[in-house]
Amino acid sequence: MNFDFDSGIIALHEKIKGFLGPDTKADLRTLRQGSVAEIREATLKLLGILGQAGYTGLDNGKNTVELTATRETLAAFDPSLFLSTESSTRVFGRLLAIYGTADQKEEILLPLKKGRLIGAVALSEKSMNIENDPLDTKGISVENGFQVCGSKGHVVNAPIADWIAVAGICESARAFFLIRKGSEGLSIGRRIPTPGYSGVTISSLTLEDCQVPPAYVIGPFKGKEPLEEVRSWEDQALTAASLGQIKRSFDAALNYAKSHKSSGKPIIAYQEVGFKLAEMLTLLQTAQLLAYRAAWMDESGDKEAPVLAYCAKVFCTESAEKVASQALQILGGQGYISGNAAEEGYREAKYLQIAGTSTEISRMKIADKVLGTHE
Repeated sequence: MNFDFDSGIIALHEKIKGFLGPDTKADLRTLRQGSVAEIREATLKLLGILGQAGYTGLDNGKNTVELTATRETLAAFDPSLFLSTESSTRVFGRLLAIYGTADQKEEILLPLKKGRLIGAVALSEKSMNIENDPLDTKGISVENGFQVCGSKGHVVNAPIADWIAVAGICESARAFFLIRKGSEGLSIGRRIPTPGYSGVTISSLTLEDCQVPPAYVIGPFKGKEPLEEVRSWEDQALTAASLGQIKRSFDAALNYAKSHKSSGKPIIAYQEVGFKLAEMLTLLQTAQLLAYRAAWMDESGDKEAPVLAYCAKVFCTESAEKVASQALQILGGQGYISGNAAEEGYREAKYLQIAGTSTEISRMKIADKVLGTHE
């Protein structure tokens, strides 16, 4: 495995770390405190900055080591911006890049990569998984295309998206219907209040006889592979989000331990605090190695890549919660005050475990592979 990054990637990391200016601070604050309309405007502005920096161009359809490291940098910088960006650019955008038509790419993908519009993907329906929750959303063939009916829950970016790729059944096969914002028959639910990721808009949606022209259908596909592939892209983003969360929590605890004094000396000098920081750093380093190895295997086309991706999802997301918990313990009363990185990370870590392929289902898939069920 080669973890040496070229000068271009290193420069991109520095751009992401350094693009926090007065205007960006205001936009990031808007993500957490603004109305849906204000969040949309701020998200578009920030997506444009990331596009100019080259962040949205790092995608060849594989989860490369360079991409994982760059994702980690953005996730550590701002978790909410990262999740919105990845859902739009790396999940919705990759779906178009790999499976979309030339016209769909020209109309939607090109402006998406430049930060001029926002995308979303609606997979799950009643629950947050697709493994045990069959697709009920259906497109019925009519004279001018398809009439789509169904509902989806927990769609990231739904309230602010210009386009939503809705998974459903088309002609007895799986497909994605590209629904434009404001389409007749599309109803976006109220923004769902969540304990974490306060800068991300999540809601349900309902489709009632929504007309979709044939030009805005991706598929139909034989089998479940495209759905599972999109889910794997979500898992990759959530794994990278975990790395960023671990780094944020560890840095918050380390900085506090160096500056806060007890009995006249910094608390980092106390063995109990040092042990906690050592354990946190060990989890951070191990999570990075596992996530990077999973990315390297995906990049090289190794047949073991899918199961290792599940291993990385389980370990990294659960480590994010453990490290945030230890960070809160070190910060003490300061950590229990809302708004610090450790407190935010503790609330957000649980979402990383249940979103995408949940840690429970991931463990089942790992066990299936170990037992040879799906050989």
